[in-house]
Amino acid sequence: MKKAYVVAEVIIHDPERYAQEYSKYTLPTFEPYGGRVLARGGLREQLEGEDDQHHAGLRTVIVEFPSIEQARAWYHSEAYTRLREIRQNYSTGRFFIIEGG
Repeated sequence: MKKAYVVAEVIIHDPERYAQEYSKYTLPTFEPYGGRVLARGGLREQLEGEDDQHHAGLRTVIVEFPSIEQARAWYHSEAYTRLREIRQNYSTGRFFIIEGG
């Protein structure tokens, strides 16, 4: 079974509320689905493809899951659905699942 990675690239519009209402509650939602954070908002160095969607203010998160099914199950879970709505209120960006090798 191939691993899967949830990748989020977001621009946060209200960092204080994002942190208080979203970030601190997200980590526990990964555990039931075997999710493990690989990168979460660390230093980002853009090497190619500069445009409005790729700049220094973009926050990148990568979470590894045992399978694409587990990643999907987490994303559609009741716990994350509530948090997703909060994230969408305070940020904009891209969110996707990619299957690993």
